[in-house]
Amino acid sequence: MRVTVAGRSIYCYTGTRPFAAAQPSVVFVHGAANDHGVWALQSRYWAHHGRNALAPDLPGHGRSEGDALASVEAIADFLAQFLDALGVGTAVFVGHSLGALAVLECAGRHRGRCERVVLLGPAVPMVVSDALLDAARANDHAAFELINGWSFSPAKQLGGNRQPGVWLTGNAMRLMERSAPGVLHTDLLACHRYEGGFAAAAGAQCPALLVLGQRDIMAPPKNAQALVQALRDPRVVTLPGCGHSMMSEEPDAVLDALRGFLG
Repeated sequence: MRVTVAGRSIYCYTGTRPFAAAQPSVVFVHGAANDHGVWALQSRYWAHHGRNALAPDLPGHGRSEGDALASVEAIADFLAQFLDALGVGTAVFVGHSLGALAVLECAGRHRGRCERVVLLGPAVPMVVSDALLDAARANDHAAFELINGWSFSPAKQLGGNRQPGVWLTGNAMRLMERSAPGVLHTDLLACHRYEGGFAAAAGAQCPALLVLGQRDIMAPPKNAQALVQALRDPRVVTLPGCGHSMMSEEPDAVLDALRGFLG
């Protein structure tokens, strides 16, 4: 479906089910140079189990209009505006990587809108290397190659998809290649410059689940430990042998973690 948010036409995947205002909602927030498609399994499950599954393409991503938002704070405000546009008071927010930072910030600055939050592959701070930022600024394909190499565990770079004939790293590469020039750099710079993570964690008043990949190079689990300590009510699930692209590497394990947390 399409939703108008702050004058922009935003595409939102609903797991093939129509939006129902009376149902509780789960909002899925993708990461840098990604779109709603990374949540295919998880969003469809909740859409068929009594909740609105809402996976918007952030502005400038996927099928949504506008420029990519330049800060984590701006994305957090967009998420609150997105709920307003749908007439939804509160929701569960699930975010990955950049999306996890945006969900964390939303929980801190829009406390009344977040019932629970799930942070997949978070790190506070989320420092991005100069080499990657430079490549992304130049729209150099090497930026996609670096991210793809760092996002998957060694085993999954060789194969191992549970769906025969589907290439994990090839799919991820094609998704990033579809993004507009400059979007990846804007997203990475938003991660790099974000300094409000611990303040947002201290201000968040809802339960939080962190899902970490044991073999995550992009956001190593050790970089989330201070965040765990700063949250008021944290729970942590670590996926053995899993990298940063956990929704595609271990889709069932991610879904099980969400089911255990949301009930």
